[in-house]
Amino acid sequence: MGEHALLSASSAHRWLVCTRAPRLEETLPETESGYANEGRLAHAIAELRLKKQYTPMKKSEFEKKLNELKSDPLFTNEMMNYIDVYVDYINSITYSFTNQPYIAIEKRLDYSDYAPEGFGTGDCIIINNNELYIIDFKYGKGVPVSAEKNPQMMLYALGACSESSFLFNIELVKMIIVQPRIDNISIYTMQIDELLAWGESIKPIAQKAYNGEGKFVIGEHCRFCRAKALCRARAEFNTSIDTSKSPELLTDEEIGQILTKAQDIKAWVSDLEEYALGAILNGKMIPGWKVVEGRSTRQFADTDKAFEILKQNGIDEAVLYERKPVTLTQVEKLLSKSKFAELLSEYVIRPEGKPTLVPESDKREPLKRPGALDDFGNL
Repeated sequence: MGEHALLSASSAHRWLVCTRAPRLEETLPETESGYANEGRLAHAIAELRLKKQYTPMKKSEFEKKLNELKSDPLFTNEMMNYIDVYVDYINSITYSFTNQPYIAIEKRLDYSDYAPEGFGTGDCIIINNNELYIIDFKYGKGVPVSAEKNPQMMLYALGACSESSFLFNIELVKMIIVQPRIDNISIYTMQIDELLAWGESIKPIAQKAYNGEGKFVIGEHCRFCRAKALCRARAEFNTSIDTSKSPELLTDEEIGQILTKAQDIKAWVSDLEEYALGAILNGKMIPGWKVVEGRSTRQFADTDKAFEILKQNGIDEAVLYERKPVTLTQVEKLLSKSKFAELLSEYVIRPEGKPTLVPESDKREPLKRPGALDDFGNL
């Protein structure tokens, strides 16, 4: 793994809220995941593609490096299609200019003026006249990432401004996240004065985080914290439910508070189970728990050979196979989004969704249609 800043831009959404997190995470080992490795491979190919286009590179050198990256077991042709979306989007920006812009690919950005020893890597930096573009390639497909007031993007922008201020008079900053696997392109624009004011406002928070001072704060940001399973503050938060109040029945206010807490309890228990499983498999003891072989489903060692024996013994081949239609999503992948829309848009319906309880922070509009409560009664 490469070098990381204690106050990394990618974890800023966490240390700007929970200033004790960085020093606590520092005591724990980093872990690898298949998703992270897949993302690194996609970034490496995207970097190579863009450098070939915007910096001098011999065709033979490019093809050699590309073939090396393609030899990775995680590489798929689908990955290359998603990288095309990212590269094409950058081209759409650069080709729209009448003059040659400044372009930097996988650029190290120093934002230590705002967060002690802070630095990170910007996927693509473009400067044209008085406009700065910070473009980030997200290969994940789990959750849409928004560029709006995104602290990672804003720290990268501060780093790019600090470095280029003596050459460019930047007035406008455009932060763009390209997440092609879920068709998410998010854009957020700030005036430079607004960005610099935000940078000044986080300085004392960043200093606290660097010093390991302040309080532990539990929230959605815990999801990617290395200490998420072992953090005592999180454990105390999730297990401290006051049941001593009167009357005997919970109030609606208490129900709301418990449901809010339960959002993290589900994730926390899953994190604990994952940690305990790994600990026991590595020789540790978790009192009261053990690891056993899980249930599995029987399967043929060789399906073709098994079916051949069945046919030889009078079983009709037609009963051995099921025919079922592929899903709408599979059809869309088989074609293309534009072709799918052209051929089938009038045959697509979106049934009314089932009433669903979500936190108030959810961006969807609350359900106001008549009879909504009746639906809950029929669940």
